[in-house]
Amino acid sequence: MGIQQDIRLLEMEDLLAYFKAKGAPKFRAKQVFEWLWKKGAHSFAEMTNLSKKLREQLEEDFCIRPISLDMEQRSNDGTIKNRFRLHDGHLIESVLIPVPSQNRFTVCISSQVGCSLSCSFCATGKMKRLRNLDAPEIYDQVLLVNRQCEQTYGHPITNVVYMGMGEPLLAYRPVLKSIELLTAPWALDMAPRRLTISTAGISKMIKRLADDGIRSNLALSLHAADDSKRNEIMPINEQNNLETLIEALQYFYEQTKDSKLTFEYIAFKDFNDSIEDAQKLLALCQQLPKVKVNIIEYNPVEGVTLSKAAAEKIDRFSEYLNRRGVPCTVRRSRGKDIDAACGQLANK
Repeated sequence: MGIQQDIRLLEMEDLLAYFKAKGAPKFRAKQVFEWLWKKGAHSFAEMTNLSKKLREQLEEDFCIRPISLDMEQRSNDGTIKNRFRLHDGHLIESVLIPVPSQNRFTVCISSQVGCSLSCSFCATGKMKRLRNLDAPEIYDQVLLVNRQCEQTYGHPITNVVYMGMGEPLLAYRPVLKSIELLTAPWALDMAPRRLTISTAGISKMIKRLADDGIRSNLALSLHAADDSKRNEIMPINEQNNLETLIEALQYFYEQTKDSKLTFEYIAFKDFNDSIEDAQKLLALCQQLPKVKVNIIEYNPVEGVTLSKAAAEKIDRFSEYLNRRGVPCTVRRSRGKDIDAACGQLANK
């Protein structure tokens, strides 16, 4: 017998053709799909409304390669970091960030094992990219953390951010497929607006997102508002400078209209936290019809000389933008005590 195919990599048409060839009724394909995606079955034995014979046949012809929880860490602030093991032994991390007071429960998910972009301030960037996740592996993170959220907080996930390990736009196909699955009525049925793709800035892929009619939100990890500083901390900027990125974002906005655009901006001490930096950031924001800024506290990473900007400088920076009509929020770090904060995911 050859290597079995993961049934979750099949489209509905493939399943319909499979059941037709077996002489089984069409509706079986719908039942199996519902088990796989809505109910999150990780074995054929769970599919109890299928006959034993049919389940055995599926078992013979296909496999299911789910991810499994390898380790869980709980922070003092309620954040939960999960390390998941993939079928080939690789490890990835996802983080549940609860804000019960706002009825907001966000899962930060990974799209690659490691990352190839080597941003100087990021722990994941110090790992090699080993492979892209496939769409079911991305989906499983949301599914399993959703269960965890319901058990812990009595509330389902409200938001999904592709901000974990890896660059989502370099795992383009599986990321888009996972969005299709997360938003499908026969799966988790989430509103596209509840999902945010975060990118370090790959201009041509941002345009491709627009051309593919993506309805989710987009966040750009900006972290510096001029090319020389951005080159210093984010090598990707050398091929995707700010001019080409702004042009790509303008195109994205024209095509998608009501998708939200966000600039993520980690404030580093004496590097990008001055009012002059805020002025440069304002000039970038003014080139777009609508954009908001999230200022993020830096979380220390071993071997990195950059450090966190002072709270008063961050507040002054934020106030400068808000007063000039750019919505700016300061995001206080969550999960620092378990290395679950922004830029710290590295499978320690």
